[in-house]
Amino acid sequence: MSLLFSPVALGPRTLANRIVVAPMCQYSAEGGHPTAWHTVHLGTLAVSGAGAVVIEATAVEPQGRISPEDLGLWSDAHTTSLERTLDQVRACAATPILIQLAHAGRKASTAKPWEGGAQLSPAQGGWATEAPSALSYASGETPPQALTAAGLDRIEHAFAAAAKRADALELAGVEVHCAHGYLLHQFLSPLSNTRSDDWGGSLENRLRFPLRVIGAVRKALPANRILGVRISATDWIPGGWNLEDCVAFAKKFKTLGVDYIHVSSGGLAPEQQIPIKPGYQAPLAARIKADTGLPTIAVGLITEPAQAETILSTGKADLVALARGILYDPRWPWHAAAALGDRVSPPRQYLRCEPHALKGLFR
Repeated sequence: MSLLFSPVALGPRTLANRIVVAPMCQYSAEGGHPTAWHTVHLGTLAVSGAGAVVIEATAVEPQGRISPEDLGLWSDAHTTSLERTLDQVRACAATPILIQLAHAGRKASTAKPWEGGAQLSPAQGGWATEAPSALSYASGETPPQALTAAGLDRIEHAFAAAAKRADALELAGVEVHCAHGYLLHQFLSPLSNTRSDDWGGSLENRLRFPLRVIGAVRKALPANRILGVRISATDWIPGGWNLEDCVAFAKKFKTLGVDYIHVSSGGLAPEQQIPIKPGYQAPLAARIKADTGLPTIAVGLITEPAQAETILSTGKADLVALARGILYDPRWPWHAAAALGDRVSPPRQYLRCEPHALKGLFR
């Protein structure tokens, strides 16, 4: 009865509905390994009724973590520990699970948000950061080291190796993180990439390394795995990365075998001025969808079922993603189905909780 709860194809997979749980950093790993918190967190989201869940930004190498407590997938030991968590979650839910692979670049080596989020020195448990250019994220921070050709090779190989581990874990797919001011976004924006070699300067050059990484990840994945890309469509800063640049970038995805584009924005620098309001990023997703023809996911202050349905019915996006909203209300998909006159399939253990006034909500 609703578009929100209709099936949708993403490359080789078909999701039961168009609600995606966006990746959300938990800052709760130990040495890159998941903890009991991840089992509870992912298990809760996997039984939420969403069509798919994307695991938080997962570092492809230790220095690519945002914080020392970030999840990682840079070794076979991390594959083993994440497999234990996934086994527990999968025992309770059949929801497709993807993983976002990331490198924080100059935004790495920071304290957890609830501890202030400031850059950590080596003496505080931090490390030297790397980026396209030796430009700090914020005033007063230690500048990153500009990446050499050898460093670029190392990071490309790290993304590909992590993608192979994701495949070994039988995850439904991989989302490459090119958003929110992290490493690949840093290459895209002229505000953070001032290189004068083949990796900087012109738009074509600034696109080159992110496209190289996306291509390497696709080659590392078999055809039965979904490949998505998370992008910031604009920096929201004059002279920075903008929607026109992003359209040019996204137009190259189809030939690389990308199956969807997850459209966010901002995150590159503190100077950003974001006009935050309900669904403020949906028009960005609409433009990218129109110009690329690829399935797009809209995200950002999508909180009401009717709002999500309108985004889909007006063609702005093919799916919607929830982040903070589904943490606040882990049964958001159930409530959305009730509001839209649709139905959901809860775990059998919860069938008896169907409200008397909503008989027929549960299949």
